Amino acid sequence: MADLLALSSQIIDSGLTDQPVNRVTNELSEVAGDIAMVESFSHCVAVRTDDGLVCFDSSGVGTGQAVRQSLRGWSDQRVSHLVYTHGHADHVGGSMFFADDSPVVVGHENVAHRLDRYDFTNNWNLIINARQFGGVPGELNLSVGDGASGMGVQVNPNARKFLPSSTLRPSDTFATSHTLQVGGEAMELHHARGETDDHLWAWLPERKALMTGDFLIWNFPNAGNPQKVQRYPIEWAAALRAMIAVGPELLLPAHGLPIEGKARIARVLDDVATALENLVADVVAMMNTGETLDTIIHTVKVPAETLAKPYLRPLYDEPEFVVRGIWRQFGGWWDGAASRLKPSPDAHLASTLADLAGGADAVLRRAEQAASDGDLRLACHLADLAGWASPDDPAIHAGRSAIYIARRKAEPSLMAKGIFAAAAKESQLIVERESLTND
Repeated sequence: MADLLALSSQIIDSGLTDQPVNRVTNELSEVAGDIAMVESFSHCVAVRTDDGLVCFDSSGVGTGQAVRQSLRGWSDQRVSHLVYTHGHADHVGGSMFFADDSPVVVGHENVAHRLDRYDFTNNWNLIINARQFGGVPGELNLSVGDGASGMGVQVNPNARKFLPSSTLRPSDTFATSHTLQVGGEAMELHHARGETDDHLWAWLPERKALMTGDFLIWNFPNAGNPQKVQRYPIEWAAALRAMIAVGPELLLPAHGLPIEGKARIARVLDDVATALENLVADVVAMMNTGETLDTIIHTVKVPAETLAKPYLRPLYDEPEFVVRGIWRQFGGWWDGAASRLKPSPDAHLASTLADLAGGADAVLRRAEQAASDGDLRLACHLADLAGWASPDDPAIHAGRSAIYIARRKAEPSLMAKGIFAAAAKESQLIVERESLTND
């Protein structure tokens, strides 16, 4: 683990990222005496005590078994406590592989509500998570729907569960703060809203060690995910400042590299907090002058030098999405355009505009011209209009798919890449469906 700490120090101090910082190796490295991290889709951090292992997060269902095997290679102690930093599937889904040890499962009281919501919206979560990573409906037993747009999806009722029913639920919960006493050591747990409303961060005062969960992910904060529930950037920043105040000398995130050094950790946490605070201040200032969401989105920016920092690169979420999240938190869902308060159906508007333009093919040609000119935002608007106006035309959808493939290649964040890739695949499915029908 000393090599990982040296790597993170080198990257942070130099500002140059020439190696991956988010790795899924499922390999365990010892951070310090009796503290280890398994790097996985979501990391698992383990603390060895006289009464057993205290593990923070279990990783996801696809990686949890490998994580548990790595822990066994490090220590033959049972897992006495499993602490959830929050209830996202990549943090709790692997818990079934910890069940043999019958650990005390600890989490914020809202984790249970989250797990209930995942059951209630199971198919929706399958759809949006597939789309987030560019998945196509057919990969999840989904099929092209029969909606007016021709670009919807339907879920097979036999599709898999988003989160396995064998996921362990917290048995030890709290509202604001909680102290675990394990092996004669105190471990402080603090609730704060950030990426989720059930998040916690942990402080081990005797070890000067901080477990941040997803409050730090070595990317721009995931505070604006386009498909997910509300995030809380103000509280997120406040939590980071509370972490700085305890004076950590070792930081262990749930994604990315561990960090050592009080000053270095404080600098990283301050940079992330400041980026969020400035975004909120800028958006709310414009809202207070009555500006529309459209104006705010295209005005409020994070400085390029901020986004160039190794732990603030917009490779997962990105500032434009966070701007929308801030608007939603304080301004609701309406964007300020009167016509979009109670809009016409997309397909009806698109057909009308296509008629005015001389047909859907004319709209697509203009979309292709916009793409050629480098205006991919406009190109995608027009490609959607053409697709909605001609939902079954393979030539139209072949063109729409090509535009979205180009858009995906031009985007930095995984969220944008995934959604645009899914849009391209939606149209490609229509092309293939029509081809089979004509054959």
